[in-house]
Amino acid sequence: MSRTMSVTGRKVGSIKQQQRMALLLRIFLALIVLFYAIFPVVWIFSASINPSNSLVNQQLIPENATFANYRALAASTLFPFRTWMWNSIKLATVVTLLGTLFTALAAYAFSRFRFRGRRSLLQTILLIQVFPNFLNMVALFLILQQLGRYIPWLSLNSHGGLILIYLGGILGVNTWLMKGFFDSIPRDLDEAATIDGAGPWQTFWMVIMPLVRPILVVVGLLIFVGTYSEFVLARVMLTTQENYTLAVGLSLFIRDQYANRWGTFAAGALVGALPVVIIFLALQRYLVGGLTAGSVKG
Repeated sequence: MSRTMSVTGRKVGSIKQQQRMALLLRIFLALIVLFYAIFPVVWIFSASINPSNSLVNQQLIPENATFANYRALAASTLFPFRTWMWNSIKLATVVTLLGTLFTALAAYAFSRFRFRGRRSLLQTILLIQVFPNFLNMVALFLILQQLGRYIPWLSLNSHGGLILIYLGGILGVNTWLMKGFFDSIPRDLDEAATIDGAGPWQTFWMVIMPLVRPILVVVGLLIFVGTYSEFVLARVMLTTQENYTLAVGLSLFIRDQYANRWGTFAAGALVGALPVVIIFLALQRYLVGGLTAGSVKG
């Protein structure tokens, strides 16, 4: 009896030791990932408080650290940083609201309705998304140039034209993502709403939309981040500084070969990242559910 208890005790001790080792390994890997994620931000902050305004011989803790770059960023009259940031927030917000609404309508139609050409249309949408928007830059430029002759607020160097381009580029893949989530919602709810006298529009707004809130948040967040940080199309379509987005405006600080302002650029990058960080923190509870629930059925 005592021998059996001794063997059992050794097995329990061995299992506990393995569990402790596994826990230590997970903690070690988590610290590595955390360091890998945080170190670039720390390095950029170090550059933003470096008075030399250069990345040559950059140190993690610079000598004579100062916040002069942040003050110069706020007080600059040559580069309207606050205007650029407002333009980016405005564009990203409008594209997010319209893109999420249009994506939800398209996903609901593909998920709930059966019509001729449905599968072919879905495959076509997915195929078109293989080619990113910046490959069509010349065509998009000419389209806005011609469109601006008839609708001035959708012309080149206008935020309306840029919004139109962004909306065309985000609907495809997000429609597929949201459709998978719609497919996971039982159709019995639609049938029950129909029995109660609700039409397709009422079913969509009053029954389905409250249930798909997690995927709406995920899609909206992806659209906001992608639009807020987009550079290539905005650089081509916008031509005046007062219409620049934040990404395009910040490039002016490092465009001049002999007068680069790396410290001011780093300060602007950190300040410009604040809206995205705030949105992530506010909506993080929806992210996991929104990204995984639609993968069960699709």
